[in-house]
Amino acid sequence: MKNQIIFKGLFVTVFLLFAITQTMAQNGSVKGKVIDENHFSLPGARVFIESLKKEASSDFEGSYSIVSIPKGTYSLKVSYLGYTAYESSITIEENRTLNLTIQLAPEKLVLNEVEIESYRADGQAKALNTQKNKENIVNIISTDQIGKFPDSNIGDAVKRVPGITMQVDQGEARNIIVRGLSPQLNSVTLNGSRIPSAEGDNRNVQMDLIPTDMIQTVEVNKAVTPDMDADALGGSVNLITKTSPQKFRLSTTLGSGISFITDKRILNGSFLLGNRSKNDKLGWLVSTSFNDRDFGSDNIEAEWEDKFEYNSGDPDNLEEVNVNPYAKQVEAREYRIQRIRRSVSANLDYKIDNANALTFKSIYNWRDDREKRFAFGQEILDGEDIETGDFTIDANGNLQSFPIEATRENKQGISGGRHKSARLEDQRMQNYSLGGNHLIGSLQLDWLTSYAMASEKKDHERYVAYKSEYGIQYNNDPKKPWFTPINEADANYNAFEFDELTDETSKTSEKDINLLVNAQIPASLISGQTGTLKWGAKTRLKKKTRKNSFMEYSPLGAEMELLGDIPTLHYSDPDFLAGSQYQVGTFANPEYIGSLNLNDSSVFEAEDKPEEYLTANFNVKENIYAGFVMMNQKFSDKFSVLAGIRFENTTINSNGNEISFDPDGDFEGTNPVSVKNSYTNFLPGIHLKYNITNNTILRAAWTNTLARPNYIDLVPYKETNREKEEIYVGNPDLTPTTSMNFDMMAEHYFKSVGIISGGVFYKKIDDFIYKFQSENADGYDVFTPMNGDNASVAGAEFSFQRRLDFLPGFAKNFSIYANYTYLTSKAKGIRNEDGENRGDLDLPQSTPHMVNASVNYSTKRFSLRLSGNFSDAYLDELGKRDFEDRYYDKQFFLDFNANVSFNKNLSFYLNLNNLTNQPLRYYQGTVNRVSQLEYYGKTLNLGLKYDLY
Repeated sequence: MKNQIIFKGLFVTVFLLFAITQTMAQNGSVKGKVIDENHFSLPGARVFIESLKKEASSDFEGSYSIVSIPKGTYSLKVSYLGYTAYESSITIEENRTLNLTIQLAPEKLVLNEVEIESYRADGQAKALNTQKNKENIVNIISTDQIGKFPDSNIGDAVKRVPGITMQVDQGEARNIIVRGLSPQLNSVTLNGSRIPSAEGDNRNVQMDLIPTDMIQTVEVNKAVTPDMDADALGGSVNLITKTSPQKFRLSTTLGSGISFITDKRILNGSFLLGNRSKNDKLGWLVSTSFNDRDFGSDNIEAEWEDKFEYNSGDPDNLEEVNVNPYAKQVEAREYRIQRIRRSVSANLDYKIDNANALTFKSIYNWRDDREKRFAFGQEILDGEDIETGDFTIDANGNLQSFPIEATRENKQGISGGRHKSARLEDQRMQNYSLGGNHLIGSLQLDWLTSYAMASEKKDHERYVAYKSEYGIQYNNDPKKPWFTPINEADANYNAFEFDELTDETSKTSEKDINLLVNAQIPASLISGQTGTLKWGAKTRLKKKTRKNSFMEYSPLGAEMELLGDIPTLHYSDPDFLAGSQYQVGTFANPEYIGSLNLNDSSVFEAEDKPEEYLTANFNVKENIYAGFVMMNQKFSDKFSVLAGIRFENTTINSNGNEISFDPDGDFEGTNPVSVKNSYTNFLPGIHLKYNITNNTILRAAWTNTLARPNYIDLVPYKETNREKEEIYVGNPDLTPTTSMNFDMMAEHYFKSVGIISGGVFYKKIDDFIYKFQSENADGYDVFTPMNGDNASVAGAEFSFQRRLDFLPGFAKNFSIYANYTYLTSKAKGIRNEDGENRGDLDLPQSTPHMVNASVNYSTKRFSLRLSGNFSDAYLDELGKRDFEDRYYDKQFFLDFNANVSFNKNLSFYLNLNNLTNQPLRYYQGTVNRVSQLEYYGKTLNLGLKYDLY
């Protein structure tokens, strides 16, 4: 209640000052846009009236405004890297807003007595100008810059930014890691509003859901200001959609390609159309993007153990023998995937008059992911099923042979329709926003309302498994473990017996409603210097639900008893990228399994399996009420300070289930549980900026941020399984992770469009969250999320990008893009299975070294670029002890792309991705002990782009 009163008070204050400003306003304003010679917006332009020491920076749409200008005539100037300086005389009238569109011309440089038309507002120029004039520490890339790299989704594009790496899914960048901090500690927004997550167990935004074609600018804020959402412990990534052009524009792309792992085609295309009305009041833009990719992956997975038990006559008292670590389970998987990504956007802006404008933005992303998975797994039998004589150990303590249970399992969907016998994952993300910008005397007011929803649906996800038991020889290769049957006849697929047939449906949705209002007035603490006071309030209403179901079906007849009795297909690939020894073999025909009518009670007996889904089902409502106030003050022409405070109140109402199973594994019942919780965070921040010269800048920041727990961790669920002696528990008492952050950065911008920068940062993190695995007094394994004590992250960044125009001859056409980030971290308060403190560990998902680099050669007609991306290995997931810790291995991606311009409007592109055939690799405990190894192969894309403006 108290925080709601504060929240309402902020609104009252806004409108009181709103009224006061109306009555007192006697000065005028100037407002407009900065554009280039092609009428494209120029973000990051510095617009200033030197005699009054008043200035503004154009935003991502090229818009600027300078308020509270006394009546009179002044010289208005504009500066922009790579463009000729602009100067014009303007006349300001009382209580009037002058609308002025400013068009800049490309700068011409003279190099070695040769006149060269300098760089137009390509991606690099736009990004660097915007970055240069920001008050906080930020990295910016624009759509033109993205287009120079062979990236089809926005996740692959963002990984080019200093200090960022990505976790991949099926070869595409999905989850973002900023400055070594895990995806759940970062925020992703669309036009300033938080993007909801389509996944059920985390807050991660699926970056591979959004095509690069739909995004105009990516803004990575590494030190957030008080007017930004505070849930950005690592950083905040803001995706800005395309805006309406200043004149008619038509753009289209049509291409194709091939995934070499399957030799299947790729189709892609995009379309954009926009214009403004004759009276310049209404601007509109519609755009769409389509990508259809048929591909796959070759995968092996392993689980490791360092204890070996066997039955020497008493199954209740197993004997233990010392052996070297061994793979207790090895699995080879072949994936066949079709991924169709569609996106549609419609944007409008309406200029009511010179001082008032409205903006509507919308985007709808829809991805179908069809997946068939064929997994051949072999797992050592339980200790009680292994007797003396069933296994052999060599003189060095290596297991050589033992009995295993082998499984041949299909993951797929139903036949026909959209499923096509594949598991269909339907992911959608939509966002609609309406906002306004108003000048009322000296008051600048902006507001925004938005609705966003993300959903993921997987219905009729079917698994069928056939099993067999036989003895194997173990190769004892930790990098590529494999089990070979002692007698090949024992492993014949025809003899595999029916084990299970299941049908699962999962539905997850997250809805966000955002309401915000900001106000800003001139307010200087120092006579003769520019200052502004800004304040605002925001409400975010969020609802997250997940509803799963799981049914198991048993055939009543004998027709499915053996794998050899039903239609099958052979899926072994002699060119399996993980190694030719991994041949998955023969499986049930997906068309046959998908066509089974499981609802026919005369053929199948159905059984509900609540242990598979009830604790995963939940309903969470999370409301956030926020307010802020901040001052941006210039103390001299070179030095400025932005300081303020933000508060955020969070209220949570979560609903989950408690379930239990008796010692025989039979379901005992369920009990719905509800919990309410709330907390408030006060988050001050200071940003310092010192311009040594116009192009050399020092920055420093002290900020405070937070990261809220994942929903599934907060849900009051509990599963007690007396048969397996395991307990899984949610933790509604989790507190948010908080961080105090210190940043310093030095930047030098080259006149010929480029930058060299370097900086250091430090984060002191409290109450980080990890999965705690322990054993209770009854000997049950207990799994629950917990707050750790504290952690620290320290690091350094370096970045360089420039065209080498100072070199002679053809060499001046080369350009370099490179950045490096170093990170070190420590986490305290993590306990092992015995409750003992494990000492100082690396903070999970903190990456020690990250490198991006590219070399580009470009002329007026063509460009060639070779791009590399490296990220070091890091601790990904904590086990009960260090032997069970899981690591994400280092990776290096190398890509090549080429562009040829036939004329101003038509060009050809060619992209080659993953030239290094980099796999996704996890390891357990030590780097040689592979946990997962998944290859995706290379891809080729080529096509034509047409842009008319």
